[in-house]
Amino acid sequence: MRTFVYLVLLFLFLNKANGQTIYFPPLTGNNWESISPEQLGWNTLELQRTDSFVEAAQSKAFLILKDGKLVWEKYYGSFTKDSMWYWASAGKSLSSFVMGLAVQSGFVHPDSSSSFYLGKGFTSLPDSAEQKIKVRHQLSMSTGLNDKVPDPDCTLPACLIYAAEPGTRWAYHNAPYSLLEPVIEKGVGKNINVFMQQSLKSKTGMDGFYFTAPGNYNPVYYSTPRAMARFGLLMLNKGKWENTPVLTDTNWYNRLVNSSQELNPAYGYLWWLNGKSSYMVPGLQVNIPGFLCPDAPADMYAAMGKNGQFLFVVPSQNLVIVRMGNNPEDQALVPFLLANQIWTYLKKALPTSSVSEVMDSKVNLYPNPFTDWIELETSEPISWELYSLQAEPVASGKGNQIQTKDLNPGTWFVRLTKGNQTTVKKVVKLAN
Repeated sequence: MRTFVYLVLLFLFLNKANGQTIYFPPLTGNNWESISPEQLGWNTLELQRTDSFVEAAQSKAFLILKDGKLVWEKYYGSFTKDSMWYWASAGKSLSSFVMGLAVQSGFVHPDSSSSFYLGKGFTSLPDSAEQKIKVRHQLSMSTGLNDKVPDPDCTLPACLIYAAEPGTRWAYHNAPYSLLEPVIEKGVGKNINVFMQQSLKSKTGMDGFYFTAPGNYNPVYYSTPRAMARFGLLMLNKGKWENTPVLTDTNWYNRLVNSSQELNPAYGYLWWLNGKSSYMVPGLQVNIPGFLCPDAPADMYAAMGKNGQFLFVVPSQNLVIVRMGNNPEDQALVPFLLANQIWTYLKKALPTSSVSEVMDSKVNLYPNPFTDWIELETSEPISWELYSLQAEPVASGKGNQIQTKDLNPGTWFVRLTKGNQTTVKKVVKLAN
């Protein structure tokens, strides 16, 4: 009987962890259910310290949602919940979602040449080379166009010059991204804001609009912080607003939140992905070993923009976090440092990931320390990845045993994954 009760509780717990009890606020009005940190068992002192750091970083808004409910909603200075603010490059992630809406309706085909929508000669490349650039290359930052031009925002043909074959070079390049707006508009046959109102905002209650300032090339999205939070909830629920399907193309959703190419595994379709073996940063052609945000949950994915416009989504904990504001001390196009600093504080306020606790109770690694092999004591095979202390990938597979004969003595990390459930365990190899 005790076993049966435990299994029932575990089933209910996993259902909650997998996002089946998400609250969605009404489409209109300011009513939004909340839940206190004390009710969740969070450390309120550490949460206040997190808030103090966020405020000191010249933030405008800081929102934390758990299971869709507001746990923390703070606005600073004269900023209010009704104030509008720019998303900067966090709007790229919204654009990739909007592109998915156009794709699922058959208006745009990601494997089509970009010139089909933008017209012949949208770059300075010869026709044969230009034809190789696909819409999916624009979405994955792998067009091969040179970002080392005097103005990487410039979308004029003279600014779009050859650097490499499409799909062979990753570069954070604003110009090819900006050209996604005319791709969408050509495909759907209407202004992007009109298309969004019909296909996205009317179904989710989001406010906001894209705007390109005179003399600029980049379309920038403006909205209230709660609109960004609504978008985060939509992503958390895999493209469905409560019972209303919005993004029905599950394949497209997976492209958003999984590696879009092998060059930079921490980048999906215009989304930043944590928990990968390495990442690249704007302006550099090097891979940096380790997680994008080491102090954030491994399954977090994020929309991130200049001056710290952040939308963090953590499926394993049903969390959505929004930060809007300024960040004059870090002028990076994508301020990873500020993102991780927020998580350095925030992780002390949150309990250990409930999904990781469930996995820990079901999976045991032995022997540890080990010599020639590690056994995974679990009822069914799960995926595993072996990393060095520098977060460099060493081996991966699926099964109940990891062969370790060729490893050097020392400390290693094993990441275990089953669906959206992830946990990382430290293991030690002894000398033979």
